[in-house]
Amino acid sequence: MQDALTPMMQQYQRLRKSIPPDTLLLFRLGDFYEMFFDDAKEASTLLNVALTKRNGVPMCGVPYHAAHGYIRKLIKAGRRVAICDQMSEPQRGRKIVDREVTQIISAGTVSELSWLDAKRANYLGAVYADAGVFGFAYTDLSTGEFRLTQAQDRESLLDQLARVSPAELLISSEQKPQIGELYHALEYDSYAFLLEQASFTLREHFKVQSLDGFGCVQMPAAVSAAGAIVHYLKHQLRRKIEHVTSLRCDAPADYVLLDSATQANLELVESRDARDASLLSVLDRTETSMGARKLRTWILQPLRDVAELQRRQQMIADLLQEPDLLASIRVELKSIRDIERSGGRLSQASGNARDLVALKTSLEQVPKLKSELQKLIDRIEFGANPVEAAVSAANQPQQAVRLPLLLQGEIRELPALAEKLTRALADAPPLTVKEGGIFCDGYDRDLDALRQASRDGKNWISHLQEREIAATGIKSLKVRYNSVFGYFIEVTKSNLPNVPAHYTRKQTTAGGERFITPELKEIEAKILGANERAQNLEYQLFQKLRDETLREIEAIQKTAEAIAVLDVLCALAETARLFRYCRPELNDSLRLVIKDGRHPVLDQNLIDEKFVPNDTELDGETIRMAIVTGPNMAGKSTYIRQVALIVLMAQIGSFLPAESAEVGLVDRIFTRVGASDDLARTSSITPLIIR
Repeated sequence: MQDALTPMMQQYQRLRKSIPPDTLLLFRLGDFYEMFFDDAKEASTLLNVALTKRNGVPMCGVPYHAAHGYIRKLIKAGRRVAICDQMSEPQRGRKIVDREVTQIISAGTVSELSWLDAKRANYLGAVYADAGVFGFAYTDLSTGEFRLTQAQDRESLLDQLARVSPAELLISSEQKPQIGELYHALEYDSYAFLLEQASFTLREHFKVQSLDGFGCVQMPAAVSAAGAIVHYLKHQLRRKIEHVTSLRCDAPADYVLLDSATQANLELVESRDARDASLLSVLDRTETSMGARKLRTWILQPLRDVAELQRRQQMIADLLQEPDLLASIRVELKSIRDIERSGGRLSQASGNARDLVALKTSLEQVPKLKSELQKLIDRIEFGANPVEAAVSAANQPQQAVRLPLLLQGEIRELPALAEKLTRALADAPPLTVKEGGIFCDGYDRDLDALRQASRDGKNWISHLQEREIAATGIKSLKVRYNSVFGYFIEVTKSNLPNVPAHYTRKQTTAGGERFITPELKEIEAKILGANERAQNLEYQLFQKLRDETLREIEAIQKTAEAIAVLDVLCALAETARLFRYCRPELNDSLRLVIKDGRHPVLDQNLIDEKFVPNDTELDGETIRMAIVTGPNMAGKSTYIRQVALIVLMAQIGSFLPAESAEVGLVDRIFTRVGASDDLARTSSITPLIIR
């Protein structure tokens, strides 16, 4: 059977066998991606495209330039897609072009910006069970974030999965009966999860002798899961992951535990109502996509570290003391693009010149942003009046300046890279990287020469029509171009008797004839040759510039992280300014005292009514429990959930909707919501316990 296939189909079959069997192969043929056999049958239904046959082989195809939309549909349908590209151009005397599978795309590894929610991470996760403990690792390939943790039981694991919501989840094929159906988990080679192999995979990727520096030695199940992710990305999906430069270990004891029911019932980041009534929706005044993703993470993973929370609080207080600087910093943040995802895309096959432009635009803005942040630092340290500098510096707590200074140090300007990108890149380069138009004139001497040769030839051709009309007397003569015949001279039927003898007939059309001349074809060869060489050179220059940019990927990622934190703190400060939030006192006591507290969501969303403030007092000793009574729909659970949300807000470092508050940090929040609860319409019945 193999011998009866054409060379091209033999090539297809060989490449098809090299990818996982449950993956659809898009095979590049000229201007189309084609699918064959069972892939074609399935894809034609999913994509609603025609299924045809050639030599008895089922096939369907999608245009190359429109492939992104079709691939997105396949990913949304839960399929993985392998992209097979042409690695060489068709040449005379060669029966077949070289082709390779360049990448495999799955739901958890999407990096195309138009497919992703800019305000939400897109995680690939993995779970591994060892000695009754569940290791959980997850990475966002679009940004390079990579984390791991461990859960002591199945319920805790489910809570972690609910928090992270991975788009794709890997489990060891040997452990499927033990772990069961989780998130429609995908089975992967058990060998990749073995601790020795997983440790080797991680050490090899991060180029370290030991994992001790990551703090995960005491988390073997999580290491197994993390190693399997790297193995899956590199060996199964053939993805480049050099931008995944660090591994963060999260200890459950460092964060407030929020089980899956609590996350849903408190509507922390998503609302069950069509109208968004989540806590995230009323706090999110971030100016960047990076900040929006960071705020979502903070809400779903509140801290139990008093010192860090107080640092966040102090910076919010500093920003509120300087409303002009708060406004100016937020203005500068608006011009910062999603450099986190741009860096991630450039590290993979999906990156293009527009990602470089996004980096260029943001790096140009960074000095202005740092200048405004420095003004805040100066005012914190020395006060607005230089005469009072000594007194202000002496009285200012050291804690107040730590976080702004830290962020100032983490945000890198990278002036050499910014200057090179500015000098190199056109303002609006094309989406593709092989069709030219990426670089400015003056960036590369050889490219300028090829462009000039092309322009000179086109100028000659633009004047050719005038010269030929004057020479022949044919006023309707046209010089035209198409991709099949190149440049030609078009003459209508009525003027054919006046065609000169040196014209060579090329094609007959309904309205006349098309001709060429030796001189026209000579100039055409120069133009098209210059264009092709210019495009090839631009692609080489793009690859070089991309590689130079990626040498700074760690600095870019640290800058993105710091800008995201700054953006979140500015957003929380802006919310506190707009709605008169107070700074709570945080401590390790069992006290919870809230004066004139307001529900953070209803306080902003009520239109026809005004939320009535209320008090709360618990101290863990004399007042350990409060029993709230009243008729149905009287607002009992609204009050209780208000307290839960206020406590949670305190433990992300936010100011609170209250006149004053003292919050003893909690380690866990529980809530269960009755069937009639409808917060968006201000009616609810909810039992809730906070410990």
